[in-house]
Amino acid sequence: MTFKRIPILLSVLILMLPLTGCWDRREMNELAISLGMGIDRVGKKYVVTVQVVNPSQIAGQKGSGSNESPVRTYTAEGPTVYEAIRKMTIASPRKIYAAHLRVLIFGEGMARQGIGKSIDLLSRDYELRTDFFLLVARGTTAAHALNILTPLERIPANKLYRSIETSEKAWAPVTTVTLDEFVNDIVSKGKNPVISGIRLTGTEDGGSSTDNIKTTRPAIQLENNGLAVFRKDKLVGWLSEMESKGYNYIINNVTSTVGHVSCPNGGNLALEVVRADSKMKGTVKEGRPHLSVELRVEENVGEVECSIDLTKVRSIQELEKRAEERLTRIIRRSLDAGQKKYKSDFFGFGNAVHRSNPGYWKAVQKDWDERFEDAVIDVKVNVKIKRTGTVTNSFMEDKEE
Repeated sequence: MTFKRIPILLSVLILMLPLTGCWDRREMNELAISLGMGIDRVGKKYVVTVQVVNPSQIAGQKGSGSNESPVRTYTAEGPTVYEAIRKMTIASPRKIYAAHLRVLIFGEGMARQGIGKSIDLLSRDYELRTDFFLLVARGTTAAHALNILTPLERIPANKLYRSIETSEKAWAPVTTVTLDEFVNDIVSKGKNPVISGIRLTGTEDGGSSTDNIKTTRPAIQLENNGLAVFRKDKLVGWLSEMESKGYNYIINNVTSTVGHVSCPNGGNLALEVVRADSKMKGTVKEGRPHLSVELRVEENVGEVECSIDLTKVRSIQELEKRAEERLTRIIRRSLDAGQKKYKSDFFGFGNAVHRSNPGYWKAVQKDWDERFEDAVIDVKVNVKIKRTGTVTNSFMEDKEE
């Protein structure tokens, strides 16, 4: 019986061979691989800019002696983003391929008008991965930002992606936001979105020339610059670096960072955060939302620029108290920005209230931002200093003696 089935199986396998090809296969030499994309708005039209890899430069891995740029930018405009991208074939010899996109940048003007409609294509396109980061170019256009060449990283889009990722983990003034995360925040009634910002520093001209990366101090650079606050899909303002850190503490998104406290006898002492755990809670008391933030932090002493005896428990306790006060101020500043300045719950307290009291949430979800503005928020911070380094007190004390 088994031997009778062999010819049938062979016939099936032969018939299946033509089906193994990729119906949508594309040759690499037919594509312009885009790692960065920017969207601006002029009148009723979208202005789309893409940053594509220059294959001859990347393949050859040429050094700084080459005068040819490692990337090219193409710009086109149209009533829809889709049309603008296709229109780029007027100038580009290859079709734009965005499956490996690393960053999507919005000009500040575009962001203030609303970016929801412009990202429909990107959320709909089956070819696109949605793990790229969204950014807002503060005080400039996305096109300008994508035309700046950067040192160290040959591909500027990669530089932006990695600097946001690194800064979030080591300094905590920014946060990585993907397309899916942004869309989820837009449709959520309990949290408004935020996006990391970038800015151009230096002179106005010269950033698109290879001369910009042939000097120890480039004429113009791209830097991370706090968080952009949204109400639904529209930019309403910016958080400072300290307010942005406070935001990350509140939403439990601090891996590590460094801060300082003043010593009892003057001078400063630097503390490195090695662990941070935050919880947001939301309840309702007498018809009014009562919210809370509970933060637990472990820190190590990183630098001592004062006279203090770190071998004494009392000294450590005093530093912990001062660190708690400092973190409380940072968190309060961020909360004030949400409640008083922008009147926007971009932290997600609404989601916490929804979980704890679904009935109340159903009644207030449509005007939650107004309720959030009047909410009572308690902040509790607990800091523990775990290590003081390989030495206890500063060697400067021995020098002074």
